[in-house]
Amino acid sequence: MSAKTLSKLAVPGATLHYEVTGSGPLLLLIADGESDSGAFDSIVGPLAAEYTVVAYDPRGNSRSPYAGLAVGEEPVDEQVEVSSADALALMDLLSPDHPAFVFGTGTGAITGMDLMSRYPDRVRMLVAHEPPAVELLAEAANSREFFAEVYDTCRREGVPMAQLLYAGGTGLDEDDLPAPEDLRPEFRELLDRTEANAGNFFAHKMLPFTRYRPDLRALKEVADKVVPAAGVAAARHLPAQPVMVLSDAIGWPVVSFPGGHNGYASHPIQFATLLAQVLEAELS
Repeated sequence: MSAKTLSKLAVPGATLHYEVTGSGPLLLLIADGESDSGAFDSIVGPLAAEYTVVAYDPRGNSRSPYAGLAVGEEPVDEQVEVSSADALALMDLLSPDHPAFVFGTGTGAITGMDLMSRYPDRVRMLVAHEPPAVELLAEAANSREFFAEVYDTCRREGVPMAQLLYAGGTGLDEDDLPAPEDLRPEFRELLDRTEANAGNFFAHKMLPFTRYRPDLRALKEVADKVVPAAGVAAARHLPAQPVMVLSDAIGWPVVSFPGGHNGYASHPIQFATLLAQVLEAELS
């Protein structure tokens, strides 16, 4: 496996931790929710043979702290356009002269859609894996109510109860990840970091991202560069449903990736192989 380089990038309001592996065209990986770059560790190696793979901790997560907060001060609610500006800053730094491939999962896919809508010339291809953009759904009010209930539960009963409700309502409790005792040490460290990020996600990120309405008109204009994607085991769950609407809107079928929402962790070799095939289709 190629050596991994760890670096920091200061952006307005935060400092981003990012990791670079491999060489070739830039492939930016954007993590979901309270997760970070470590979520992609298992797929970076196979992809780095052909791409400069960049994974980062979204602002406020893990090793990407907010800037200028006093001790005990709450951050402001996240804005999707700020998240996409962070992604653009990394792309401009690491691939200033060429557009980048982008893979985003969950809220990372929402960041990717906003990035594509605002800066289409900077994105070579976007693979949008299960964006929870529930405002696209015909019955958006039900999903909006669910996420509001998770938010209220976190405020009222704490993070553990909110996590249980969130996992049950999104199908994450059915993901076929290894048992905790079978996890690699670095994956256990990732889980510890995401656990520490959960409170901020529920309080300041979940609602702004799930209430984001993608610009379907803008995405239709670049439909040949947008790949709707979902885990084959997650199609009936909430995060995968909006991507079906996206698929209908842009006229491209959903690509079924192995596993559930976290298929990149549970089926890394198969997941990386299919992702490489999708990206190579654009190169050919």
